[in-house]
Amino acid sequence: LHLFKLHDFGFRSVSSVESAGIGGAAHLVNFLGTDTVAALVMLRHYYGVDCAGKSVPASEHSTITAWGRENEVDAFRNMLDQYPQGIVSCVSDSYDIYRACEQYWGTELYQKVIGRKGFVVVRPDSGKLPDIVIEVLEMLESRFGSSPTSTGHRILPECIRVLQGDGIDIFTMEKILKTMKDKGWAVDNVIFGSGGALLQKLHRDTLKCAFKCSAAVVEGNEVDVLKDPITDPGKKSKKGRLSLHWKNGTWTTVCEGKGDPEDDWLQEIFRNGKLILEDNFGDIRKRAEVSWQEVSTY
Repeated sequence: LHLFKLHDFGFRSVSSVESAGIGGAAHLVNFLGTDTVAALVMLRHYYGVDCAGKSVPASEHSTITAWGRENEVDAFRNMLDQYPQGIVSCVSDSYDIYRACEQYWGTELYQKVIGRKGFVVVRPDSGKLPDIVIEVLEMLESRFGSSPTSTGHRILPECIRVLQGDGIDIFTMEKILKTMKDKGWAVDNVIFGSGGALLQKLHRDTLKCAFKCSAAVVEGNEVDVLKDPITDPGKKSKKGRLSLHWKNGTWTTVCEGKGDPEDDWLQEIFRNGKLILEDNFGDIRKRAEVSWQEVSTY
């Protein structure tokens, strides 16, 4: 289930359907959980993947609040009745997350939760990070108990988990996970959901990525091409024919045609607008799984 530990909630947070498709497809290289349908459509169209990602039955605030404050527990019960097995996710902070955890999930609905085949995912969607995650874990532990993992961390019973989908980006995830570790909680207790921060809270400078001409043929002669602005040395580009090599445990770009073609990891994909190499999405996922230790023998 680790492939579902970071769920894509980002469709509504991006600038266009195209942005959702591209960003969502990139996320699906490493994960399987998504609500971004545009990514599934794009991958089916361009890579022939029947269905690259999956989701689960889940409530959102209006499907809970439409029942009214006094009937919130009935809205939760309805979710369990409608989905008696498998994973079901229920947003639980519409009014009072503490009451929802202790009184509703942990008391009135306790027997239903522990009797299901599958697990209930309790979703807080507000509160200070990382505090709210720890508070929810502790409240659920007080009702459902916990057990130690092989590493000595506490884990809730298999019938219940927590989904944190508010304010999640790569930095807040790190902060939450560190706090969980320090407090003795196992990572497997929590699933993350991320919206705009996953698909569009980044740009080309995030990884200092830019495409520049490095070589050209002028009157039949190949010449090296580069930019080297005196006002910003960080924008100096690489020149000449480039090759990519794995050396001493790191990737190295060799310039000016000096690299060994036999060890070059770069592959020609397009030539004069024509597709030379057509990858399938399964191969892309396999490459993403390759560890640094394995790369030299891949």
